[in-house]
Amino acid sequence: MEVYKITGGKPLKGTIKVSGAKNSAVALIPASILADSPVTIEGLPGISDAHILQALLEDIGASVDFADGKMTIDPTNIISMPLPNGNVKKLRASYYMMGAMLGRFKNAVIGLPGGCHLGPRPIDQHIKGFEALGAKVTNEHGAIYLRAEELRGAKIYLDVASVGATINIMLAAVLAKGQTTIENAAKEPEIIDVATLLTNMGADIKGAGTNIIRIKGVEKLHGTKHTIIPDRIEAGTFMIMAAAAGDGVTIDNVIPFHVEALTAKLREMGVDVVEGDEQIFIPKSKNIQSVDVKTVVYPGFPTDLQQPFSVLLTQAIGTSVVTDTIYPARFKQVDEISRMHAEAKVEGRSAIITGPTPLEAATVRASDLRAGAALVIAGLIAEGVTEVQEIQHIERGYSSLIEKLQGLGADIEKVKIPTESISAE
Repeated sequence: MEVYKITGGKPLKGTIKVSGAKNSAVALIPASILADSPVTIEGLPGISDAHILQALLEDIGASVDFADGKMTIDPTNIISMPLPNGNVKKLRASYYMMGAMLGRFKNAVIGLPGGCHLGPRPIDQHIKGFEALGAKVTNEHGAIYLRAEELRGAKIYLDVASVGATINIMLAAVLAKGQTTIENAAKEPEIIDVATLLTNMGADIKGAGTNIIRIKGVEKLHGTKHTIIPDRIEAGTFMIMAAAAGDGVTIDNVIPFHVEALTAKLREMGVDVVEGDEQIFIPKSKNIQSVDVKTVVYPGFPTDLQQPFSVLLTQAIGTSVVTDTIYPARFKQVDEISRMHAEAKVEGRSAIITGPTPLEAATVRASDLRAGAALVIAGLIAEGVTEVQEIQHIERGYSSLIEKLQGLGADIEKVKIPTESISAE
């Protein structure tokens, strides 16, 4: 088993570059199969999720070349065939294959998606959208079956502003007959990124980034080239890391507008955030103050940064309350940082954290992607050598993390240990 070994207390200094957006990549790659000729996506992060999606496309007949962040997908010979459990179970975003396959072939069989366990994350809004477009959706033997004689545009109101449902309905609707209107659509930058790709492929989409998206179906989509946006969650993770353990860190390849909610909270704590056009500089932070945080949909404070931010709060003066309104069960990092002597507890859908508390190294386990990022930050500021287990969760969403942190002077490495050394629950 591989783990991260982190010797804490080494100040981070220098420049760290943000990779392409994970949450865009996992939708852009499936979207490419709607084209009738090759699609090239540049700037993709070298994360396991991208490689799993490559394997899924190859399973159904696509030709995929992926190297140095550039993926070229030739969907010409794709066939409509079932994608059962297996690779599908390895990431939740495999559900984008539903919308893409339905849009192209008017039918699909997809195993139930996997990914991080963050509590209930139903796909009912996805199914509601598919059915509104004319598909019959059934759950048979642990797989989702989607069948349609034809897809016709419809007016769809999402009960919750779901990113996944918004994108999935877009994928299914771009080749449908007539106009589709998605109301109460999610507004995340990743949705704009996917809409940009689809528009460059020939789709007719208006309103991406607002709460009403209008899509006029077209006869066909063609290949194109597209450059992915920077990962705002990775950028936010590095900003938090710089505030917690930095001695002057520049975060490169970031769109400051995408991380405004985090920037506001950091400044409220007393962290200096200096914005450039595509860079953010964070000098060494001293005497940071406690703040209360509530996660809400974009452009509010993102649930994906709640876990890393909670580690920073252990170093703040006073008591902070972190409330997650998106995934109330997303506090598994609290038990782990408590092992490191953080003064933190969970009450209902909130975590209560009192600081400043010197953290001490421990053996901890990443329960999910962002909890893993939180534990890496904790290891960087803790006294001693921290061992982070279950790092496959981290590598689902952070590309070349070891190399990037070593470039800032962090003492972190990936090592193999005997499986019997896994920490108990």
